[in-house]
Amino acid sequence: MAYETIAGVRVWGKPEESAVAQAKTCARNGRVVQALLMADHHKGYSQPIGGVVVYDGQISPSGVGYDIGCGNKAVRTNLSAADIKPRIGAIMDKIAKKISFGVGRHNDEKVDHELFDDPDWNVYMSIGRQEHDKLKALARGQLGTVGSGNHYVDLFEESGTGALWIGNHFGSRGFGHKTASGFLNLAAGRDFLGKAPGESMDQPPVLLELESELGDMYYRAMKLAGRYAYAGRDYVIRQVLSLLGAEADFEVHNHHNYAWKEQHGGRGTIVVRKGATPSAPGQLGFIGGSMGDISVIVRGKDTDENRDSYYSTVHGAGRIMSRTQAAGKMNWKTRTRTGGQIAPEQMRAAVRSFGVELRGAGTDESPFVYRKLQDVLDAHQNTIEVLHVLKPIGVCMAGADEFDPYKD
Repeated sequence: MAYETIAGVRVWGKPEESAVAQAKTCARNGRVVQALLMADHHKGYSQPIGGVVVYDGQISPSGVGYDIGCGNKAVRTNLSAADIKPRIGAIMDKIAKKISFGVGRHNDEKVDHELFDDPDWNVYMSIGRQEHDKLKALARGQLGTVGSGNHYVDLFEESGTGALWIGNHFGSRGFGHKTASGFLNLAAGRDFLGKAPGESMDQPPVLLELESELGDMYYRAMKLAGRYAYAGRDYVIRQVLSLLGAEADFEVHNHHNYAWKEQHGGRGTIVVRKGATPSAPGQLGFIGGSMGDISVIVRGKDTDENRDSYYSTVHGAGRIMSRTQAAGKMNWKTRTRTGGQIAPEQMRAAVRSFGVELRGAGTDESPFVYRKLQDVLDAHQNTIEVLHVLKPIGVCMAGADEFDPYKD
């Protein structure tokens, strides 16, 4: 087996001390069947990113996290990368102008969706009319916007075939963030829309009994936020296909911040994955690297080790440097930064050398702050197989100093 067990936690890849400590805390709280760390693990809020916790009859809003339903979608188009490379600069300009990154909506498109008639909106109505109306309005206003942080829209060239792919990464935006904070408030006896007190990154997980009223409400709200995230990623992919005059002939779409009801070893469980991709035998996943690295389409293997992983794998390369370490500390009043280990020109040179046309992004998302994706994939070679290797040729993200409270 390619993993090691540390205090009961199954760990793939090189153990990162702070993430292991968080996973140990998760393993000690609640009815935990198993705690695990994927090879891209690093410190998160309460449950580490790249962390998986399997529960018996419990669900964790802090484990799923604030960006409910964050995930990836990739489509293969009927074009080749060679078809667009001569005009890649103009195409990336159009993507940056057409699609809304950062705060707000930067175009005048009104996005409607059958999701807004979903009966699970009644969860919020049962909390209160004000809560329902506020969150629904926020969801309507942000559907199909990408946000900032590590969220992106990329164009890829497939190794070997030269096929052109489109990929994106983002979640449920402000709607998911308000849902998460609201249920964390309710679990602590506070008002849904109340301001939460300062919370420690290393605090124990917040747990709800799935069969309780509050647990059922959260589960339904989480699923709604997940459907919302899917709708947003679908919408953005359609926008890019339209800009390219292309059609999709193959797609891969998955969450990596979510809780699933799953059967493992003949028992029903709740599997909370934060920054971890489901990888059941035959299941496809899209795993993104940094803007100066490959991304891949993978398929879960039918192996003992994959069963031991509770059918989970990495969601990306994994950070090795925090945002503040990379970019320095931002003073939002003066919009100036101090400190930071990565210079903008250093990042631009690295991205240029990899052949990427970049729009937006800051040094906190540069290739230097992430592991190499192949290294974390190698740690999971017994659980997943790589089907398609994708090299980015165009990357679009929010601007370097675009503040967004709903980012990862």
